[in-house]
Amino acid sequence: MLKVNDLSIGYGLSQVVHDINLELGKGEILGVMGRNGMGKTTLFKALIGLLPSWSGDIQMGGVELTGERPYRRVASGLAYVPQGRQVFATLTVEENIRTGLEATGQKKIPDDIYSLFPVLQEMRKRRAGNLSGGQQQQLAIARALAAEPDVLLLDEPTEGIQPSIIKDMAKTLREIRQVRNISILFSEQVLSFAMDVSDRVLVMDRGKLVDEMQGEELSEATMAKYLSV
Repeated sequence: MLKVNDLSIGYGLSQVVHDINLELGKGEILGVMGRNGMGKTTLFKALIGLLPSWSGDIQMGGVELTGERPYRRVASGLAYVPQGRQVFATLTVEENIRTGLEATGQKKIPDDIYSLFPVLQEMRKRRAGNLSGGQQQQLAIARALAAEPDVLLLDEPTEGIQPSIIKDMAKTLREIRQVRNISILFSEQVLSFAMDVSDRVLVMDRGKLVDEMQGEELSEATMAKYLSV
């Protein structure tokens, strides 16, 4: 579904991400793990078009996205949940979700959104700024799903989320994959979450992909050298 070839990204004169190559299969959940400052968010911003790439290319289903504006990438089937969620705090839950409909031209929120996130249906008239961190993350994912994506990008989805909620989030992502038959690419530092949800994990260190593991190969021992400070 998503293919990245020799992608390099930087800020000003400083290169941050070096020659990234990755492929995300249809229906696959793929994690990118690494400590803070290793280039994960930079990579995700470049994939959705918020940062220009220095070199390399990005393809979705064989369609070239490199150089396209973010809204064109969303229209092509790529959706993005940024680090920190960035919901519209003064809008209601329902209004936030409706902003995701812009990419499809639909007027009606897809039926499965509230099935996947029952708490959002209960709170649909509440302002997003009054939700808990976990509820805001659910809202950000629901807003992205309203665009009917083929690939969902999640940047640090467990950041600021209570540990008791993280396991529920992993279950929800697996359910989204099953219900929507979409591919999911996420960045993460929480090993338990990655172990729970990933089919495969790529490890990022100093802006490079340095290792790859199948989900069942993940453990504290195998990841200690990459995640320890």
